[in-house]
Amino acid sequence: MAKRSFLDFEQPIADLETKIEELRYVQNESAVDISSEIDQLSKKSQQLTKDIYSDLTPWQITKIARHAERPYTLDYVGELFTHFVELHGDRHFADDLSIVGGLARFNGTPCMVLGQQKGRDTKERGLRNFGMSKPEGYRKALRLMKLAEKFSLPVFTFVDTPGAYPGIDAEERGQSEAIGRNIFEMAQLEVPIITTIIGEGGSGGALAISVADQVIMLQYSIYSVISPEGCASILWKTSDRAQDAADALGITAHRLKALGVVDKIVNEPVGGAHRDIKQAAAMLKRGLADAYRQVADLKVKELLDRRYERLQSYGRFTDTKASSK
Repeated sequence: MAKRSFLDFEQPIADLETKIEELRYVQNESAVDISSEIDQLSKKSQQLTKDIYSDLTPWQITKIARHAERPYTLDYVGELFTHFVELHGDRHFADDLSIVGGLARFNGTPCMVLGQQKGRDTKERGLRNFGMSKPEGYRKALRLMKLAEKFSLPVFTFVDTPGAYPGIDAEERGQSEAIGRNIFEMAQLEVPIITTIIGEGGSGGALAISVADQVIMLQYSIYSVISPEGCASILWKTSDRAQDAADALGITAHRLKALGVVDKIVNEPVGGAHRDIKQAAAMLKRGLADAYRQVADLKVKELLDRRYERLQSYGRFTDTKASSK
């Protein structure tokens, strides 16, 4: 079994898991039966994990959302969809590997699926630019969505990015225009769009593929206009106060559900989706099926009207002039 990596606040769990592995090794190497002790420690570890995960701070949830072993888009595509055929390139400049997508079937229904992919090892992370897309990535995503519209296929998107790539080459090729164009086009795309935040939903990099009829968030994912570190650097001139920024930003699933930004929260296995990818995918599949059922039979005008009303409902304000009269 591959060795798990633990976050700093999970150290008590890590210590227990180490003891369990040591006991398993002893049992394998000797005739002594200590299975009862192993079972007891395993139950204790499970309960400790539940206790720790029942009271997480926004900053701790941010760390889970960024966990190196967390399932990425292609992991979910492999578990949730069948007959996946990846499509490449934006037909303008290049094939941005930080966004993957293609044709597939969801519960037998033909669809288009796309999302950000961070990469597992150093080489792949470099190739996929840590999930930070350049303009050609967003233009590829838009090409696939327009193809889906042409053949009346629903679109499933998966968001997992720290944000759009901020490099000079991306700006030279029109980063902001590409993001703005995607938001504009998705708002009027004439097919159902279901978006799932599976890890980090950062800034315009997330918004460029998350204008949808139904937005789902995994329990330990985050969704924000800026990263906690970026926010802290602007407000307090130091990223050391990222934890304070995470508390203030309201980036967690339950906070965003209360604000009406997301429609549904999908629970994760105890300890996060990376602890049991198959169980996490099974939970998400039920959530996606339910979300799709709610919009699958809507006529185009009704679908677009609902999407427009959804976008217009974001945010709250008070008209001080009216209230003072």
